[in-house]
Amino acid sequence: MSPTTSADERRPAPHAADAHDLIRVFGARENNLKDVGIEIPKRRLTVFTGVSGSGKTSLVFNTIAAESQRMINETYSTFVQGFMPAQARPDVDVLEGLTTAIIVDQQRMGADPRSTVGTATDANAMLRILFSRLGRPHIGSPQAFSFNVASISGGGAVKYERGGKTVKERRSFTITGGMCPRCEGRGTVSDIDLAELYDADKSLNEGALKIPGYSMDGWYGRIFRGCGYFDPDKPIRKFTEKELNDLLYREPTKIKVDGINLTYEGLIPRIQKSMLSKDVDSLQPHVRAFVTRATTFTVCPDCDGTRLTEAARSSKIEGIGIADACAMQISDLAEWARGLDEPSVAPLLAKLVHTLESFVEIGLGYLSLERPSGTLSGGEAQRVKMIRHLGSSLTDVTYVFDEPTIGLHPHDIQRMNGLLLRLRDKGNTVLVVEHKPEAIAIADHVVDLGPGAGTAGGTVCFEGTLEGLRASGTVTGRHLDDRAALKESVREPSGRLEIRGASTHNLRNVDVDIPLGVLTVVTGVAGSGKSSLVHGSIPAGAGVVAIDQGAIRGSRRSNPATYTGLLDPIRKAFAKANGVKPALFSANSEGACPACNGAGVVYTDLAMMAGVAVTCEECEGRRFQEAVLDYHLGGRDIAEVLAMPVTEAEEFFGSGEARLPAAHRILQRLADVGLGYLGIGQPLTTLSGGERQRLKLATHMGEDGGVYVLDEPTAGLHLADVEQLLGLLDRLVDAGKSVIVIEHHQAVMAHADWIIDLGPGAGHDGGKVVFEGTPADLVAARSTLTGQHLAAYVGG
Repeated sequence: MSPTTSADERRPAPHAADAHDLIRVFGARENNLKDVGIEIPKRRLTVFTGVSGSGKTSLVFNTIAAESQRMINETYSTFVQGFMPAQARPDVDVLEGLTTAIIVDQQRMGADPRSTVGTATDANAMLRILFSRLGRPHIGSPQAFSFNVASISGGGAVKYERGGKTVKERRSFTITGGMCPRCEGRGTVSDIDLAELYDADKSLNEGALKIPGYSMDGWYGRIFRGCGYFDPDKPIRKFTEKELNDLLYREPTKIKVDGINLTYEGLIPRIQKSMLSKDVDSLQPHVRAFVTRATTFTVCPDCDGTRLTEAARSSKIEGIGIADACAMQISDLAEWARGLDEPSVAPLLAKLVHTLESFVEIGLGYLSLERPSGTLSGGEAQRVKMIRHLGSSLTDVTYVFDEPTIGLHPHDIQRMNGLLLRLRDKGNTVLVVEHKPEAIAIADHVVDLGPGAGTAGGTVCFEGTLEGLRASGTVTGRHLDDRAALKESVREPSGRLEIRGASTHNLRNVDVDIPLGVLTVVTGVAGSGKSSLVHGSIPAGAGVVAIDQGAIRGSRRSNPATYTGLLDPIRKAFAKANGVKPALFSANSEGACPACNGAGVVYTDLAMMAGVAVTCEECEGRRFQEAVLDYHLGGRDIAEVLAMPVTEAEEFFGSGEARLPAAHRILQRLADVGLGYLGIGQPLTTLSGGERQRLKLATHMGEDGGVYVLDEPTAGLHLADVEQLLGLLDRLVDAGKSVIVIEHHQAVMAHADWIIDLGPGAGHDGGKVVFEGTPADLVAARSTLTGQHLAAYVGG
């Protein structure tokens, strides 16, 4: 027997379990996917790329991750599933080899004023326990340090059976919470400008109330006229003190008007419940504008904005209270926690220090735990969600990331790449949707979707290695090595916008002149003070159009036509051409199909199982009544018009019988931002992140303003789309606008006329202007991190 034969005989046959090293997807048809079939290697880092709207999110999040989460949920009892969100099975033929998926997406964190960075990451929970054990004076349990728990006490008689007798006892209870009673744990108190609620020179019947929806023609009119507390025909200026108090502050009181039981309540408590207690961004635009006008928010004078009671602030560890700890920069707080030597709470301290160090490692050491989570950018929110996974001991998990480099300076991208590789090296499958070449470069496997966006996408154009992608000839492959060149000549400014003594957040009395009439880029590492400088010193309004990263809110009934205001002129044109009411041409109003209420589908709720959506049989998904579809404009009915892509609709409303300049202008702006392929009636819920960002940009382009402020407009944009964005910015400047862009993308920096670089670091290590000048000067000087990376990018 030869040695070789002997070795072969001793080698065991492959185990059957080792054959499942691939995630297999066959026949995926979610959104615009066209029967996609693909095999993804496990325990590797796979990057999905392609133009915005090509189907990356549909494949990775809506198919692979969604099915993994649905199957995990099905392992729970039906009782537990009843409390969980029901998920439908994705539209796919075969999904094999799935592992547990952990999704780290770009969804902005809740804007609830009680939610902070500390509460969202459990760092606050650990701090509360720490202070309840070590804080002096001792004031109570961890609840006593929570600004979400109010102090309450109560008592009363209770009856219960004991030994066949009814026994009556008096019981009392006390809960000591940390919530400041003045601001109820919000840190701010609101004051209402009465002049914005009513016109004192008018009576109620003359329309004195300025509050949206408070018309005297409906229920409010019936309540105000029938309550008897004041004369609705008397001008409010002549109200007695009691009448004015009843109008503004009266507690809910049952009244009877025309034999109907109603509830009367003063204006201020009513609008506090209906408007002021809600997230401002979730309100309708006209209500949001009213709330902004009518209310002013000031720091709570009792707790000085800390949200905590005096007792919670008085308990300290080595001279530091919990409010002081939450206000510290996290990198400083980690250093303080490391210095505590308390064996009695050693495990807690170790966990707290690890969590705080994770913030620093991921590039968020400049935040503080008291920072409201709703103020975080999309990139910051995604990295905060990553915190809890960095120290996880789980392996063979699928981590799914949505553009984790968004909001990161080129200097920080290398660090993010290292974290993704660490997760992979622990034996996990890492799936990343990404556009940045620096992030694509670390992939073990690349999947390129396209070739175009929307209906022109939805197929796999390439899968393989990075070198293979470069040689593939796909849109991504052709643009992977694109580098924008520095401008040969820059525009001369037409004026200056002076900023003096800017000190918002970490800014250190910054004095800077922003040139007008040119393209100005404000850059610097994440947390250096860019947004604080621009948004804090250039207020929106008065000729300033600010386009931030805030999410577009909208239900499945919202679409580009409703969001941009395009539907209004279209409805009026249909109404005028056919001699009927405009409301007939709205699927959310009189023209809606009665069977599906204008949704196009009929939803059946199946409790803990996924609901079923079936195309409405009566309107066949067109959302309108049959009678409405008999009315035409330019030979098309309203359903056919809403099914058009932007480019076709632009041509339709640009000439001929259906010529409509108001609609044509809006459609031109949508085409200008690269959304020509988008259906104007497509639900907003089906749009990708990059498409939503550009939709918002197109909407604001129609506003009158001399200064445009854009916050990272390249977020979610493919390499091929960045060139189109630069052309758009040039057109805005050439039209006489001043464009100020907060941006990390080197192509935008290279294309700028003027660069303002902040730093040198983040948090209290930043807040200074470290460079002002042209991109060429920045590259030549190489005096800042931005300058070094831009020089490497342009090959300078």
